[in-house]
Amino acid sequence: MTTKKQKVGNVPNLRFPGFEGEWKKKKLGEVAEFKVTNSFSRENLNYENGSVKNIHYGDIHTKFQTLFDISKERVPYINEEISINRISEDFYCKDGDIVFADASEDLNDIGKSIEILNIANQKLLAGLHTLLGRPKPNEFYPGFAGYLFLSKSVRTQIQREAQGAKVLGISVGRISKVNLTYPSLDEQRQISRLLSIIDERIQTQSKIIEELKLLKSTLCKKIFSKLLRFKDDSGKGFPDWQLKRLGDVFYSEKGKGISKNKVIENGKFECVLYGELYTKYKEVIFDVVSKTDENDGLKSQVGDLLLPSSTTTTGIDLAKVTAINKENVLLGGDITVLRTKGEINNVFYAYYLSNQKKVEIASYAQGSTIVHLYYNHIKGMIIEMPSLNEQNKIVKSFSIIDEKIETEIKLLQKLLNQKKYLLANLFI
Repeated sequence: MTTKKQKVGNVPNLRFPGFEGEWKKKKLGEVAEFKVTNSFSRENLNYENGSVKNIHYGDIHTKFQTLFDISKERVPYINEEISINRISEDFYCKDGDIVFADASEDLNDIGKSIEILNIANQKLLAGLHTLLGRPKPNEFYPGFAGYLFLSKSVRTQIQREAQGAKVLGISVGRISKVNLTYPSLDEQRQISRLLSIIDERIQTQSKIIEELKLLKSTLCKKIFSKLLRFKDDSGKGFPDWQLKRLGDVFYSEKGKGISKNKVIENGKFECVLYGELYTKYKEVIFDVVSKTDENDGLKSQVGDLLLPSSTTTTGIDLAKVTAINKENVLLGGDITVLRTKGEINNVFYAYYLSNQKKVEIASYAQGSTIVHLYYNHIKGMIIEMPSLNEQNKIVKSFSIIDEKIETEIKLLQKLLNQKKYLLANLFI
């Protein structure tokens, strides 16, 4: 693969050896014709039985791969009682078809698309809020168009053509104006094969992470239900777990508000905002992600547990407990801080409360528009206390899995960055 030192004309920055000359440029409407789609809602679909499968635009947004292989995707059927007799055979999906989502609340998702591959003998329709484009013969190598519509140039054009305020939409007429720049079929083949290899690796890596998360979830259930017990270093069983009120084990402190505009990349002091407990951290804070120049407020101590104390969603989102074992990190407003009255392993209780007691903690939340959860709501809750040595052993087993998950996530991010780089440089 070669890199162009100076870009001249319609050529990409990165190119396979042996290919020269400019890429051709045509509008989407010149190289593809659009077929009729249906408007069947989720209520008209099921995952159990049927003779015709149906692509819902929401699945394009959330789960389908760019190169859509029907044998590898979970696609709903159209309910048997729905009549599809009037649908022409020409409107059924074929290999090479591009299906676009024509509606989205998010500009980044409007016009998101998949390319149909390996349809075999299955019957498939494009459904609600989709556009079905069928490229003309010999324009695109199988798989290439799927990646072409992921490229920055094409995505930017589609976003410009979108219309609407709260919900964005794009029509056949407007998407047909999008300019496509692409090479010969041989060069398309090389590009498609490389990106599909990267995608397969990304999918494999994602499955590895999901399997590790499942292992962790299964281990949580077995340990906290006491189906699995540890032994001490001499091989003897640990004592029975004691029952305590949460307020007998922990007292509470409250964080102080840190506005988002006070969070700066090169700040002098580390800080945690309550919203980050939902989005940035799991049961344990390994690395603090935010900094500020503010220095006034509650600072963390080794052994702290952090809980968000308000949300606009539901109480289950507040039942998230995070351990921090770093001193002097500023703790933001709407964070309830649990501090121990005795000797415990706070990481054990982050796992225990976030998993075993999640539903019960959520049940104590109060409010409608804004839901709150405070220390006074949960201090009477009964919790279990293993011996400190057993707490430590349990934490070690979880930590091994968590470290493995973090390692695999970092590898996945490297693959995603590699794909992003290739999309930016293999296309114009």
